[in-house]
Amino acid sequence: MRGSTILAVVLIVIGVIALAYQGITYSTRKKIIDIGSLQATTEEHHTFPLPPIVGIVALAGGVAVLALAKRGT
Repeated sequence: MRGSTILAVVLIVIGVIALAYQGITYSTRKKIIDIGSLQATTEEHHTFPLPPIVGIVALAGGVAVLALAKRGT
């Protein structure tokens, strides 16, 4: 496969995933108490939202690159 075809497929996959999940969730641990041998931690969940426009742009870019690669052949 040519480089442009691989790039197009990768962009399309990223676009579909971004539209399906619409955000990345991750967890962090935070120490609340640390007194000698006594320790307490809490787990906080954070979400990094992905706007739908990111998925749409990646998907459209992948389709455009694929169309241009097919047209040039």
